[in-house]
Amino acid sequence: MKKMKKKTKGLIVLALVLVLAVGAYLVFQPKKQLSVGILQFVQHPALDAAREGFIKALTEEGYEDGKNIRISYQNGQASQDTCASIADMFVADKVDLALGIATPAVLALAGRTDSIPILGTAVTDYVAAKLINSNEAPGLNVSGTTDMNPVAEQIALLHRMVPDARRVGLLYTGSEINSQIQARLAKEALEELGLAVVELTVTSSNEVQQTVVSLLDQVDVIYVPTDNIIASAMPLVAQAALDKGVPVACGEEGQVHSGGTFTLGINYFRLGEQTGHMAAKLLRGEAKVAAMPIQSQTEFEYLINKTYCEAIGLEIPEDLLPFAQSF
Repeated sequence: MKKMKKKTKGLIVLALVLVLAVGAYLVFQPKKQLSVGILQFVQHPALDAAREGFIKALTEEGYEDGKNIRISYQNGQASQDTCASIADMFVADKVDLALGIATPAVLALAGRTDSIPILGTAVTDYVAAKLINSNEAPGLNVSGTTDMNPVAEQIALLHRMVPDARRVGLLYTGSEINSQIQARLAKEALEELGLAVVELTVTSSNEVQQTVVSLLDQVDVIYVPTDNIIASAMPLVAQAALDKGVPVACGEEGQVHSGGTFTLGINYFRLGEQTGHMAAKLLRGEAKVAAMPIQSQTEFEYLINKTYCEAIGLEIPEDLLPFAQSF
């Protein structure tokens, strides 16, 4: 009987040792490294800034690339086919979260998976792009931040900066949903001011130079929305306009840094940061993407290219001089 008790006690002790050993193994077992795939439609200053802000916010939230998270950045080269291939790769890799930078990138991701959480940034209108049900309750596997610009206020700035303008050119990519929306809003605002509108669109970067030269012969000033193809070719657009002495009103500050004349727009780095903080909540399991409302910025910044204005003899209103910089 005593031997049985000793044997039973021994088994209990052994079981406890095994339980403790398994527990210790589980506690000290390295956690699975999370993975985030970033698909950027094309490279230009605004989208680059959004990506940098996103990564900075993730780092601040405790997710550092190469340590406890793996970030795969891919450039879509302004090609829908390339974007689709990259999206397929992210799905095959089973990333924990995907970020699409610009509308075409998010569309490519959403077209390949309905289970992986997708965040977008630099997207003008998620509902119009048929990515979500509503801004307040997306309802699908997509959410993010919008870069909807204060288009009416930008046109008001154009009117102040170039008060003698009578004909305004709209230059954008006809296939970009975000550009279509902004062009429509800009046209409405311009027509309310009694200004004539000349619209010319491109389908690829190869058409930009010929199109802008044609437009410059017909207008007094050009307005460019946050268009990805035009933004990537902004140095070319700005130089052609400068040669003709025509100002270029821009949809965002990156275009001004690339040679444009002036803007009142959002800060894409901060927009990317907003998106990064949203991503951290998803990665920690604190939120569901389908219930995460679309976020936006409420503060806008003036930026004026002093060098360009001086070159074409464009006078900067006194109250806007603090926002003028030489590039």
